[in-house]
Order: sequence, then C-alpha cells, then structure tokens
Amino acid sequence: MREVLAQAAFQLFLERGFERTTVDDIVARAGVGRRSFFRYFPSKEDVVFPDHERCLAEMTEFLAAVDDGDPVGAVCDAARIVLRMYAADPEFSVQRYRLTREVPGLRTYELSVVRRYEQTLAGHLRGRFGADGDGELRAEVIAASVVAAHNNGLRLWLRSGGAGDPEAAVDHALDLVRDVWERPVEPSPALEKPLPAGGVTTGSGDNEVIVMVAAKGTPMWRVVQQIEAAVGES
Repeated sequence: MREVLAQAAFQLFLERGFERTTVDDIVARAGVGRRSFFRYFPSKEDVVFPDHERCLAEMTEFLAAVDDGDPVGAVCDAARIVLRMYAADPEFSVQRYRLTREVPGLRTYELSVVRRYEQTLAGHLRGRFGADGDGELRAEVIAASVVAAHNNGLRLWLRSGGAGDPEAAVDHALDLVRDVWERPVEPSPALEKPLPAGGVTTGSGDNEVIVMVAAKGTPMWRVVQQIEAAVGES
C-alpha cells in the first residue's frame, strides 16, 4: 500500500505539480480512503520519501551489529545503505531529486531527513570515542564529513539522470573521508613549543611557517607590522 500511494502521488506531482496536488487527489488516484493514506504517511511531504524510515532502521540495526575495530569504516559502510536505497529504483530517485529541487518545502524536509541520518552516525561514533574531551566533537565532524561525501557522490549520479554506477563516485568520496580521519592525529611541528603572547615564532628550512599570536583587541596595523617584521627577518 505504501508503494501504491507513493506511485499515485508521484504521477500526480508530475502531472499537476506538488503544490496543486492534495491528499484527496492522491487517495482518489490510488483507489483508497484518506484513512489509509494517513495510516502510512503523516503528511503529503512524507509520501515523497516513503523509504527513508525503513532505511534509517536498517542503518541503526547495521551499526548496532558491527564491531568496534573500525568506527570510521563502519559509518562509511552505513552510509552506503542509503546509496543502495536510491540505486534500487533509479527512475523514482531521479524524479524525487528533480522534485525536491523545484519545491523549497521539500528541500527543507529533505534536509531534516539527512540530519537524522547524520545524528545516527554521530551517535554510533560517540559510543566509540566517548563524550569527554574531543570525542563528541570528533564524532560530529566525522559524521558530517561522511554525509557530505555520500551526498556529493549521490547527487552527481542523480544529476546525470541515474546513468552509470552510483557506487563509484560515492566510494571515491568516502575513501577521502577515511584517508583523513583514519590517520593518527599528530601535533603540528610549528606548535610544539609555546608561543610568546603577542609575539611571532618561525620554523626553519625551505618550508618554514610563521605563527602570530596577538592579544584580543590588538590593532590590525600592529599585527601586520609584526608579521612583516618576521617575514623580513626570515
């Protein structure tokens, strides 16, 4: 019934436009009553995204079952569950993408759906990194990176009309995330020694780095003067 209602809705959206289609129009096309519609979808907007609740549940179940050895790899694999949902029905996915580009309200709704995926990934990572220190921040940033990478590759495929293999672009983007976040965190050589307040410190060699530390409220001309002096000395 969910599929029947979604198909009827999209036929009408394409024929009349989203704003001019009512719930009564959808149930009439599907041959069911209003009660049947609201049993499956809380609103007209929800019928545009009929598969996201199932996908979110599948992602949650997947993350609950993975081991703790590779948390970044786990959330990248979880994001691919969403990709497979889109790839399972390219025609519908492309139609939905075009519709959400045309209707601002649907774009806003879609962003709320994406945020729920991101929160699910971040919640898993917080359980692995802890909530102390930078653990929570690291979880939020990695989750946002995974979602951004996944969506970048997915939208390339959707903008092409669903041509080719969607996994190639998404895999490439997620590999970049893993390259960044699976590397051990090392202190910056330029910051290994304390910096004098209001002063300048420089590195050495061909790739020297100049770091300026100034008190809040220092006039810009003074900051520029000190940087110019340091550059001249080096």
